[in-house]
Amino acid sequence: MIGLSAFVSQLLKKKMMPSEHAAASTIKPEPAQAVVQPSAEPLPSGPLMSYFILSDLHVSIGDALTGKKLRQALDDITHFDGPVDAIMMTGDLTDTGTERDYKELHTIVSEYKLPPIHGNMGNHDYYSIWINKANNWDQAAVPNGKNDAMSREQFKKYFGYEKIYNDFTTKGHSILLLSQEAYVQEKPEVGEGAWYSDEQLAWFKDRVQSLYQPGRPLFIMTHQPLPPNGTDGATHQLIRAVKFREILKPYKNVFVFCGHRHQDFENGTPHYVQESFHYFHNSSVGRTLNRAYQQEAKNKAQGIYVQVFADKVVVRGREFSNRTFIDDANWSIDLQKASV
Repeated sequence: MIGLSAFVSQLLKKKMMPSEHAAASTIKPEPAQAVVQPSAEPLPSGPLMSYFILSDLHVSIGDALTGKKLRQALDDITHFDGPVDAIMMTGDLTDTGTERDYKELHTIVSEYKLPPIHGNMGNHDYYSIWINKANNWDQAAVPNGKNDAMSREQFKKYFGYEKIYNDFTTKGHSILLLSQEAYVQEKPEVGEGAWYSDEQLAWFKDRVQSLYQPGRPLFIMTHQPLPPNGTDGATHQLIRAVKFREILKPYKNVFVFCGHRHQDFENGTPHYVQESFHYFHNSSVGRTLNRAYQQEAKNKAQGIYVQVFADKVVVRGREFSNRTFIDDANWSIDLQKASV
């Protein structure tokens, strides 16, 4: 057996040489590699732009209920718990297009402190030709000393427009408003349809090209709805619909809104259709109708609230009479990031 002194001696002989010890002391562990996270700006959580669409107001001295409903809508908007950057009035602002009905519209609107208001013309805004000097409907005396040009001038005077079709941009987001350019006194064949001239359609095409930004929504307002895809319209429809759709086809993230149908958001009628663009039918502030086009719920007053977010557009139906959103009218549309 090895004695204790011999065992200790062997351990001492196994100690490192000085050079080995120095080398060992210079070895350092490799530093940990930092984990690089991809950098990305967080999307804004709140809406970038928001606005209301009021269709088919039908304000009339002869129907006090229409004025009451518009006041309900404007009072709701004034006290609304959320941003409102603009209001779009998309046709049939008045019931007759007469000066007295425009005065009534002005009286009501002037009672409220509101964001910018823009509008387009509907078929009823040409109805002054049916109204005689006693402010009564007189079909036998059409055009009653009036003409379609006078209706256009009345509309332009109210809004301070140079043309009856316009565009409006707020917070980097644009809205185009197209207007019916003639009625039965000038073009009997159009009936209650929306006829757009070559000039207006050329303007429309140019403005879409100029204002469209990839990844951002572009909004279009009409009054009359579109006919089935692939066809031109007739009475109660947008007449030059093939050209209208052709202009919009190359673009993503286009949202088109129309009025005219008055259909209640809660009567089961489809109010959203996806084409090459997103297509929405608004209800009516002045006269909300059931599927048989009857004013069954006389107290209803409905419209649309639009919110633009960084990655989506939210469209919601609003019941102004009780200041609530309508569950059956609630759409969230993701924006496509691809360019044209």
